[in-house]
Amino acid sequence: MKAFLILEDGTVFEGIHIGADREIISEIVFNTSMAGYLEVLTDPSYAGQAVCMTYPLIGNYGICREDMESIHPWPDGFIVRELSRIPSNFRSDLSIQQFMEENDVPGIAGIDTRALTKILREKGTMNGMITTDEAFCPEEILPKLKAYTTGKVVEKVSCREKYVVKPAADIAENGPLSGSARFDREAYERGEREPRPALVKELNGAGLKVALLDLGAKANIAHSLAERGCEVTVYPCSTTAEEIIASEPDGIMLSNGPGDPKECTQIIREIKKLYDTEIPIFAICLGHQLMALATGADTYKMKYGHRGGNHPVKDLMTGRVYISSQNHGYVVDMDKLDPKVAVPAFVNVNDGTNEGLAYTGKNIFTVQYHPEACPGPQDSRYLFDRFIQMMRRENADERGGAIHA
Repeated sequence: MKAFLILEDGTVFEGIHIGADREIISEIVFNTSMAGYLEVLTDPSYAGQAVCMTYPLIGNYGICREDMESIHPWPDGFIVRELSRIPSNFRSDLSIQQFMEENDVPGIAGIDTRALTKILREKGTMNGMITTDEAFCPEEILPKLKAYTTGKVVEKVSCREKYVVKPAADIAENGPLSGSARFDREAYERGEREPRPALVKELNGAGLKVALLDLGAKANIAHSLAERGCEVTVYPCSTTAEEIIASEPDGIMLSNGPGDPKECTQIIREIKKLYDTEIPIFAICLGHQLMALATGADTYKMKYGHRGGNHPVKDLMTGRVYISSQNHGYVVDMDKLDPKVAVPAFVNVNDGTNEGLAYTGKNIFTVQYHPEACPGPQDSRYLFDRFIQMMRRENADERGGAIHA
């Protein structure tokens, strides 16, 4: 069946329909990752967007549910050059076509994704429609495309109730409570799902309790802390600062998430209250932006954003450059940053945009990219260890030098 991708500037791509049989209007973005399409599809940060994969062949290793970053896909649509119909992988549970149909995700294949990416890079991110209607009327469609906004999507992707992710030490000692190795947020909430035992590493976070504010969190954020021995309590985005503080966590994580950070007005107010405490805080992506807004800085929308697994970032504290996984369309404005509040800690080597902040006089640091990767390189996973060291130091100070364990 024919399918069409119509951009708000009037450009039309003709291809082949894939996935669910329905029409969508969405913001069109591109991702430059060469692998990890399942993690891209199940990343809540893509809510309200349709994703174009620049790598030409997608789906060749199928779908392995264990690798999902959330319970289902979040993008409105999926755009590829060629979709592999027959996966070759002993871990594969089903094909990507079956997965898209199962989860009601429409898409288009067979278009020149290089040409589409060049348009988005030159003109900037724009809205578009995926349709199978060969009699579409551009005069009727283009006003709808221009009017589309992603809206408040954080509330859509956040968990509904808090749940606890057990530390890997408990899993290693007692074994999993359930037989399934697949990620299932609902099972987490019932207490029937644990971190992947295969990820158990040095348990330098043993005994520490972390509150994770779910703004659209990828599963591997909680896994990365749990595999280091932390007990992670995941809170819905609507949770008040008072509730989190009352739980007496050793540290607070602010997760990634979708949409325009400035629309999260109530969440920003609660984050300011968290900032005013002495609890160590580590924030990723949207959480990084919201912390900046909560402390008087500003954000702006980028021309086409950073989305992929090959972005070089320089750690200004060590001088080292790391290859990072990224997915964001907004960035903190360095021209409006008060150095008395925060200073740049990381910078993008390609375009010089901010990739992280260290907060003056506070046990708070934030990054724009994804140290938990999935998909992408694991170069910057050391940031979780830095967060754990920060929590350890804070506990030592509070207890007169005795490390809390």
